[in-house]
Amino acid sequence: MSDSASKLGGELASDFGLPAEIAAMSFEDALAELEQIVRRLEAGQVRLDEAIKSYERGAQLKRHCETKLNEAQQRVDRIVIGPEGAIRAQPMKLD
Repeated sequence: MSDSASKLGGELASDFGLPAEIAAMSFEDALAELEQIVRRLEAGQVRLDEAIKSYERGAQLKRHCETKLNEAQQRVDRIVIGPEGAIRAQPMKLD
């Protein structure tokens, strides 16, 4: 665990500054919760103080989802055949 996480009693996960609970979530679960937060905020169903807390949690969920997507993109490879017929994996560009 990083110094910043251990200084906070293990409440934060690694160097990303995310609560351990969020860092442990799957991409799908984090995205579903983020979508719920957005719906509640757009509908105006929460008081101001709760809206601020929801916004902050939504920002953390968004960062977690982006991290998960970046990790997945780095693992996606494309198989290519080189000029001499050698087969190799090349990182896929998903831009």
